[in-house]
Amino acid sequence: MTDAKREYHHGKTPAAWAGSIIAAVGFAVGALGFVLGPNMALIYTGAVLLLVALIAGVVLRRMGYGQ
Repeated sequence: MTDAKREYHHGKTPAAWAGSIIAAVGFAVGALGFVLGPNMALIYTGAVLLLVALIAGVVLRRMGYGQ
C-alpha cells in the first residue's frame, strides 16, 4: 500500500480489538474481585483497566487505526 488509508469495516479495526480485549480483561479482573470476597484492589484494578481500554481505543482511532 502506498500512503492509502486502509479500509476497515464494522468494528474489525485494531482500535476496536485493542479496546475490546483490554475491556474484557478489566471486567474479568473486576468480577474476580467481587467473587473473592470484596477485594477492593482487584475491583479498582478492573476499573482502571476499563479506563485504559477507553483511552486506548480513542488514541488508536485518532492515529488512524479505527473507523
